[in-house]
Amino acid sequence: MGVLDWKLRARVFVERLWQPTCACMTCMSAPSFANLVSAVHWKIALQTGVAAGILALLITFTPLGRLFAHRYGNAVLVGVLTALADAWSHPGRFGFEYGEALLTGLVAGLLALAGSFVLEDRARRVRQIWARVRAMTTSR
Repeated sequence: MGVLDWKLRARVFVERLWQPTCACMTCMSAPSFANLVSAVHWKIALQTGVAAGILALLITFTPLGRLFAHRYGNAVLVGVLTALADAWSHPGRFGFEYGEALLTGLVAGLLALAGSFVLEDRARRVRQIWARVRAMTTSR
């Protein structure tokens, strides 16, 4: 991949910040909606997101960073980095030691994969669906 420009590295960090944070909040908020508005849970989720973002940023300096350019490689990297960051940031609450971290990694990988399908090419698919919906509503 060579040397990536800083604009792309910033994008990698921000994307790797929101996906793990959302995944962490989803997995922690499952038992109760009150967890979703809890400052403690947001702190843990943001800590997981920042840690995953920093790990992703460090990976962009290695040949492994090429995986960020591919849809499925990106999803796998995001999942693994999120699981590592989640295991580091707080102890799990599930039956086995790293259960929550693995689930959070899986959810983050799925979010990254879904995001790549929906948001690629300036959200082309979203714009196409929106155009179809508008065409259906104006033809009635």
